[in-house]
Amino acid sequence: MSGKVPRILHLHSTFDPGGKELRCVRLINAWGKEVDHAIVSGDLEKRNAAHLIGKKPKISWPKFPSLRGNPTPGRLKNLAQAMAGYDLICTYNWGAIDAVMAHTIFADAFKLPPLVHHEDGFNEDEVHRLKRRRNIYRKIALGRTAALVVPSAKLEDIALNVWSQPRTRVRRIPNGIDTRAFAAPAKRDLLPGLIKRKDEFWLGTLAGLRKVKQLDVLVRALGNMPAEWQLVIAGEGPERDALLAEAERLGLEDRVHLPGFVAEPAKLIGLFDMFALSSQSEQFPISVVEAMSASLPVVSPRVGDVGSMVASDNGPYLVESGDEHALGESLARLAVDPEARKRIGKANRDKARAEFDENRMIERYRGLYWGLMQKYPQQ
Repeated sequence: MSGKVPRILHLHSTFDPGGKELRCVRLINAWGKEVDHAIVSGDLEKRNAAHLIGKKPKISWPKFPSLRGNPTPGRLKNLAQAMAGYDLICTYNWGAIDAVMAHTIFADAFKLPPLVHHEDGFNEDEVHRLKRRRNIYRKIALGRTAALVVPSAKLEDIALNVWSQPRTRVRRIPNGIDTRAFAAPAKRDLLPGLIKRKDEFWLGTLAGLRKVKQLDVLVRALGNMPAEWQLVIAGEGPERDALLAEAERLGLEDRVHLPGFVAEPAKLIGLFDMFALSSQSEQFPISVVEAMSASLPVVSPRVGDVGSMVASDNGPYLVESGDEHALGESLARLAVDPEARKRIGKANRDKARAEFDENRMIERYRGLYWGLMQKYPQQ
C-alpha cells in the first residue's frame, strides 16, 4: 500500500441497522482516519446505519450498478468494472453475491483487489432449508474470494461442507461489542412515553418486527408471567400491528410495549430484568451478547450458536426451536426466581467480557484485511 490510506469498498443489499451493518459501523469507527470507506446500499432508502458512523472516518457513497438482477455476462462485467480501483472489496450476504460472482469471473481482466465475503445468516425463505440452486451458485461465486468470514460455528460448517470451501479460506470471527458499555445503569425514563416503575420487571428483546422473529410467542408467554412483568420489544418492522393485535386479543395491551428502534441499546438494555429471543433462525445474535454484557439471563431457542454463547448456568433455560410451551415455562420459572436471574446474569457477563469483547473482534478483522491488502497491493 506504500503508506497511502487504503480504500475499502463495502457492498450491502441494505444498510439499515442490523447485525452485519452494525458490525461494519463498529469497524469503520474503530479505524477512524486509517481507511477511506466507500459504502454501497442496494436499496438507497435503507441507509439508516450510516447515522451511527462517527465524524472521523472518511465515507463516500459511490454510484454503483444494481446488485439485483439476472447474472448475465454484461451485468456481471459492469459490476466488476465498478469494483476496480480499491484496495479491498467486502461483500455481505446473499444480496451481494452477484458482485462476488463478477469478481470471480473478471478479477484478472480488471485487475481487481482481493475480495472478502461475509455471511451472517439467511433470508426468511431459507430459514428451514437452504436452496439447492443458491448453494450451487455460492460454490461457483466464491471460487476466487480471498476469504469467507462467518460469525458462527453453524455457518462455518455450512461453508466447509455445503458450499465446499477450502479450510484455508473460511475464517470464523465471532461478533463483538463494547461489553463494558452495557454495565452502566439505565435511566427509568429513557423511552418517550414509557417509564419503568419501581414495582415492575421488564422482559425485553431487541429485534426487527418480522415473522421470522416469532415475537408473538413472547406476547403469549407474558400471559403466564406474574402481573408485575412487562414485555418491551425494541425494534421496527411490518409485524408491529399484528403484535399489538395479539396483545389486545389476550388482554395484555397495557403490559406490551413497542417503543420502536433504539439507536443506543446499551442505554436501554440495563432496564431489562430478563432477555428473551424467540426467533426460528439465528446464527450469532449480537443481541444475546448485549444481554449477557448487561448481566441478564437469556431465554431462547437453541438456534445458531446460542447454546455455546451463553454461560453454562444459563443452559437449562434454553429450549428446542419451535417449542413455544417450553419457552414460556422457562420464562415463567425465571420470573419468580430473582436469585437465579442474578447468578446467571453474572456468569453471562463474565463470559461476554472474556470472549465477545469488540477489541478482540476488531483486531482479528484488522489482521485479515490489512494482511490481504499488504499481500496484494494495488498500484
